[in-house]
Amino acid sequence: MKRLMSYLLLLLLLSGCAKETTAVPNKTEVKERIHIGFSMDTLEEERWLRDRDLFKESAERLGAKVTIMAASGDDALQIVQAEQLIQLGVDVLVVVPHNAEATAAIVAKAHDAGIKVMSYDRLIKNADLDLYVSFDNEKVGEMQAEAITKLVPKGKYVYIGGAETDNNAHLFKKGVFNVLQPLIEKGDITVVYDQWTKNWLPSNAFENMRSAIEANNREIDAVIAANDATAGSATKVLAAYGLLGEIPVAGQDAELAAVRRIVEGTQTMTVYKPINILAEAAAELAVKMARDEDVGADRKVNNGKIQVPSVLLSPIAVDQENVVETVIADGFHDYDDVFGD
Repeated sequence: MKRLMSYLLLLLLLSGCAKETTAVPNKTEVKERIHIGFSMDTLEEERWLRDRDLFKESAERLGAKVTIMAASGDDALQIVQAEQLIQLGVDVLVVVPHNAEATAAIVAKAHDAGIKVMSYDRLIKNADLDLYVSFDNEKVGEMQAEAITKLVPKGKYVYIGGAETDNNAHLFKKGVFNVLQPLIEKGDITVVYDQWTKNWLPSNAFENMRSAIEANNREIDAVIAANDATAGSATKVLAAYGLLGEIPVAGQDAELAAVRRIVEGTQTMTVYKPINILAEAAAELAVKMARDEDVGADRKVNNGKIQVPSVLLSPIAVDQENVVETVIADGFHDYDDVFGD
């Protein structure tokens, strides 16, 4: 009887072990964690810090690992960093290009390694790019010009663009002049100053604005700036010449400092591009790209070489009237940060 009981006990133990063994997945069934490389132009502006953090958080929620490198506006360094990400064996490479042309080399190197490339917010030119995810940047410029021309239908305009090497800067400007050109042809508006801002540096934008003021004997009626950092430099110059608050100024990016200027009345408007939506969409699409899934791109954008599959999101114009319902309601900025001392 004791032998029988021992035998039954042994069978039960063996049965339990078998169950535990079958619960362990086979190595071939374990999916490797998706690894996304994020090559960024810069982290020197508020918005790009937001993009970095939001993209990383969104991708990690989806189970992906993210390695981020920022080149501080150095073309050669961005290419070297992209090569490092490729060598790390990332599954997909997401790039915010500093130079739209130079970063075509990154796409070629990634493809040689069998890695797909997404262009984030800014378009990489003349490359066999796999996907472009951004906002409708031409619409951004149109929103800026529409807001300012309502206030100043006639007069002398200053346009301070972004970096000439950034394709987005060209799209912003194209949108602005889509609106201005008919008024220019009518003779209602004269663009008395039009200059790019090298490397998007606020110090260069400051010099541009100072030159515009001096060249026109302080007689200007409106300023359209390619982003909020550029607009911020413009307002500093206007303040120095005693013109702050008298001349409408448009920007874009909805940076906190710009939104505060709007509330104070020293900047007229900005264009809000909900970065959380952009970052979340890009992270989701990057994971789909890594899995060879359909990304559902419903637009095409010509980058000089191919019609790039694209996902373009809608921007939002922000002024004193809708600050609370837009950037604050979305949690992009805190009410106290905007309206506090």
